[in-house]
Amino acid sequence: MTHDFSMSRRTAATSLLVGSAALLLGAGGRAYADPRATAAARAPGDVVLTLPAPTGRHRVGCQPVYLVDGSRRDPWDPAIPVREIVLTVFYPARDVTGLAPAPQMPPQAATWFGRIAPHTPLQLPAAGVNWAATRSHAFEGASPLPGRRPVLVHSPGGGDPRGLGTSLAEDLASHGAIVFSVDHPGDAAAVEFPDARPYRADTVRTTVFRGDPRDQPAVVRTMIDARIADLHCVLDRLGRAADLPLPRSLAETLDLRRLGVYGHSAGGSAVTEVMYRDRRVRAGINLEGYLDYPPSAPGGDAEPFPVTAGGIDRPLLLLGSEGFNRREELDRSWSAVAALSDRWVHRARVADANHWTFTDFAAMLPRLQAAGLMTAAERNALIGTVNPTVSVPNLRHTIRRFFARHLAGR
Repeated sequence: MTHDFSMSRRTAATSLLVGSAALLLGAGGRAYADPRATAAARAPGDVVLTLPAPTGRHRVGCQPVYLVDGSRRDPWDPAIPVREIVLTVFYPARDVTGLAPAPQMPPQAATWFGRIAPHTPLQLPAAGVNWAATRSHAFEGASPLPGRRPVLVHSPGGGDPRGLGTSLAEDLASHGAIVFSVDHPGDAAAVEFPDARPYRADTVRTTVFRGDPRDQPAVVRTMIDARIADLHCVLDRLGRAADLPLPRSLAETLDLRRLGVYGHSAGGSAVTEVMYRDRRVRAGINLEGYLDYPPSAPGGDAEPFPVTAGGIDRPLLLLGSEGFNRREELDRSWSAVAALSDRWVHRARVADANHWTFTDFAAMLPRLQAAGLMTAAERNALIGTVNPTVSVPNLRHTIRRFFARHLAGR
């Protein structure tokens, strides 16, 4: 069973621990040496990582999309008078002739990520990896395949660039969905913009976080509230898709009656609350994201999100990992929403896995371990002991099956 989104309804069964750059708010923004000044230091033998190929019958197109929300200021930098949002849209392609696969992350953002990630709790290797060389299996600017298709909106983990969700997004697109993967500037490790602006001299904006936001309640609140607002903006703009800078004729294929959301960690937190507030969303998946704000003082009580008091009346999958070391905190908020949601909420855990198994790291980190750039213990602390030949197809299948069932054509 392929769970292609173009098929009719099937009968298949069904953290705010911030993502790969779990960091504390710090003053001054950029605290890393400019990678453009050290690019020549990259060794010819640096490891080039690869992503698993999509499994669907369609080729995949992609394109970056730049949005500006003029109704609010940037939540992290008061000098920026608007909120900028950058996305990548993945979609079934009709023709990719003459096109090359797009990078997993834009080149400057990838190089910044390589310099930032070693200084985060991930402690990725500081040398030996060419992060900018990883290619996706999607072709930028490819002509879209005609048809009416379900729309999915993805929010990555806190501090993560949207590129770390590439493998799942393009797999979903290969099965017939259109996926908008969202970067949250100031939060994401590095975001590359199409050009400079009067209020932003650089074309790359790096994260303002330092340390673990879960230890900084005010930072967590800003992060989640900003993400919720970003996602509402994206959903609103999708409703006026003809005005978006999308590939030619792609806007005509968006079926917003079949709208779903999914997110990892802080992204899972945000998409769940967005689903609760916005009835345009028909189904959602939370990949190990808390549903409460941390206590404002040591020993205090966490502040639950509104969704935990109201429950959900549309399909929601809460999917965690067996190895997550803060499961008790997570279960507290998950249990609250499940208790009020009757049959709508389903919970499951991935065996032998850890928190970052829901990202491209599931396939990439074993390669770093094999190259001697990461120990087994370091790899297991991030993605668990599960082999990517098991975890990657199982996660793809679970998510694809869920959305194929609940966003089936009418």
